[in-house]
Amino acid sequence: MKIYIGNMPYSVTSEELSALFEAHGRVQDAQVIADRETGRSKGFGFIDMPDNSEADEAIKALNGTQLKGRQITVNQARPRRERTRRY
Repeated sequence: MKIYIGNMPYSVTSEELSALFEAHGRVQDAQVIADRETGRSKGFGFIDMPDNSEADEAIKALNGTQLKGRQITVNQARPRRERTRRY
């Protein structure tokens, strides 16, 4: 299951994000989304957990908790929408 994590501090790394979720099960992938031009975190990321029951447990346990002083939002990621091209 792909999990969305929002309202993260900009200083959180993918490794820290993975470690946070590994307490609740196996993490397949962890990714903090960064701005293309500056390389700075955008304050959100994604976790892939192969076991849905572990993913559900992680969502319940971590949604609304504090991470480096910020209350994070954790929920199941929605499918990505197709973006229209800008010319």
